[in-house]
Amino acid sequence: MALSIVIVNYKSAGLILDCLHTLYPGGAARGHEVLIVDNASGDDSRERILAAFPFVIWIGMEYNSGFARANNEGIRRSSGDAVLLLNGDTLPQAAAIDTCYQRLLASSHVAAGVQLLNADQSPQISGMYVMKGGLNYLLPLPYLGALLKKAGEWAKVEKPHVPDAGGTVDVDWINGAFLMVKKNVLETAGLLDEDFFLYAEEAEWCSRLKKAGPLCIYGDLRVIHLQGETANQTFGSDGKGYYNLYDRKGRQIMLSNFVRIRKQFGTGWFLVQLLFYVGEIPIFFLGILLSRVTGKALPRYSLTQLGQYCRNMGVILARSAAIIRNKPYFYKAI
Repeated sequence: MALSIVIVNYKSAGLILDCLHTLYPGGAARGHEVLIVDNASGDDSRERILAAFPFVIWIGMEYNSGFARANNEGIRRSSGDAVLLLNGDTLPQAAAIDTCYQRLLASSHVAAGVQLLNADQSPQISGMYVMKGGLNYLLPLPYLGALLKKAGEWAKVEKPHVPDAGGTVDVDWINGAFLMVKKNVLETAGLLDEDFFLYAEEAEWCSRLKKAGPLCIYGDLRVIHLQGETANQTFGSDGKGYYNLYDRKGRQIMLSNFVRIRKQFGTGWFLVQLLFYVGEIPIFFLGILLSRVTGKALPRYSLTQLGQYCRNMGVILARSAAIIRNKPYFYKAI
């Protein structure tokens, strides 16, 4: 098998069936090795998927192990010379995967992605550049994040993401919804860090992959990604992207981001970011108060959201000592 495709499942059989039907019209196998790692869904996912695609290799985890641990198990059991981490909520055409694989193996790049699209064909963020200390994680903060964004625009700071890749673009990290990696680089870069449950793990992994060689996005290869569908089902959230810091999904995003900051940038940057996130609390309250008293067109937030943000920050503060120690720990916030 030349290419191994690893898909993680957690109660998302319908999405994965749509993904595989797009990739394999009529259910016929092509030459790829497809491994589905099930995070103890406890439903009929296995029966439904194997009935339609009997060539799939099914791997069952004993618990909901999240993204990193499940993908690692799939990678360990794979036999290809390249592995593709593919989200179940994507709709990939076989030609895009085949071309990506052929280009990657013929190139000096160690990992590659494609241009991800929303269902309406608008571009999604598919690749990013690293900002010092992970400072882009401050942008989702209510009020304070908006001020920092305006300051960055005024100072003409280059945006950390590739908005719409037209050709081959080198990046620092690749969206984990479609991330293809040469297997031989894993001997030095290692697998995904299993401290992560969900979110930010591919960014931290790419920082290690990049030490082995360059990473890129093939912008002319395009794949629809129904962004966040699987995670929203898991967390009971309806938010897209990573700007919602006010529910269980936001709590996991915040926790994973802080873990990544500590691992990739060190304790100093972790403490700097923590200071900003704590300092946001009085700014958040003041912003809500001013918007109500003055009636000015400030961003609209509620006291309920402030309370939810404070609760999520309580989780971060409670885990901060463990994050700073950087000992093995499973950072799962649900």
